[in-house]
Amino acid sequence: MARDVQSEAPANSYRLTKVGVTGVLKPVQVRRPGRSLTLTTTIDAFVDLPPNQKGSHLSRNLEVINELVDRSVREPVESLEELTETIAKGLLKRHDYATTAEVWARADYFLERTSPWGVSSLEPYHLVARVNARRDPASVERSVGVEVVGMTACPCAMETVRASLAKEHGDVVDRMPVITHNQRNRTTLIVEEPRGHDLEADELIEIVEASMSAPTYELLKRPQEGRLVEMAHRNPKFVEDVVREILDRLLTRYPKMPDRAWVRVKSEAEESIHKHNAVAERATTFGELRAP
Repeated sequence: MARDVQSEAPANSYRLTKVGVTGVLKPVQVRRPGRSLTLTTTIDAFVDLPPNQKGSHLSRNLEVINELVDRSVREPVESLEELTETIAKGLLKRHDYATTAEVWARADYFLERTSPWGVSSLEPYHLVARVNARRDPASVERSVGVEVVGMTACPCAMETVRASLAKEHGDVVDRMPVITHNQRNRTTLIVEEPRGHDLEADELIEIVEASMSAPTYELLKRPQEGRLVEMAHRNPKFVEDVVREILDRLLTRYPKMPDRAWVRVKSEAEESIHKHNAVAERATTFGELRAP
């Protein structure tokens, strides 16, 4: 019988906080109201490693993932975060030497959206779920998130152009939006999901989209393109504005969220007139946001 090299003592005895596998691609069946859908999901799964063990038994991670994903074909899961929690608990059972488990799941997601002009289409988004599980004391922290692509229009350039045009056309330009440069904006929102406070990814998508200058759509005819640009220019925003508005909308939408629940927002604008991008981010708790 071959040596169990993983269980041998290492040359240097240090605990490792994360050892595992990344990029495990699986189809996951998720139950939605009145239907189920298949999410093409990428899973990362880790456990910690004690100082007296050389290596982790990584095949156990794949066994747990395969069993639970296969089961979802017959019994769809309620959400990605439910699946990640079940995987994390399964990892602690299989790795009796581990004290913590961390699982990430990321999936493409399509949501039917209707434009202001009444055109419906399936728009692409990304879902994120993360779970941290601890053996002793037994605890689970899980979170859900979304990545949304939208549009921002620069307020600074707009006011610079407005001042220039005012010299030629007077105060008439004060009553209308003027030209500015636009950015494709990518914003990620991840929120902790405490017990009894279930979060819907669709709601998080709505919060992020509503906080940008304008949403974007796959299908736009020429008149609609013009109206969408006008919409964004009537609502110019920096990346800082996007992050702050998302935080404000979260407090309004979830007034009963515990103070300890954490949230992370990152907004990145892919600049059209620069070779660099602009980024704003806040990681905080609901309690900190509510504090005066």
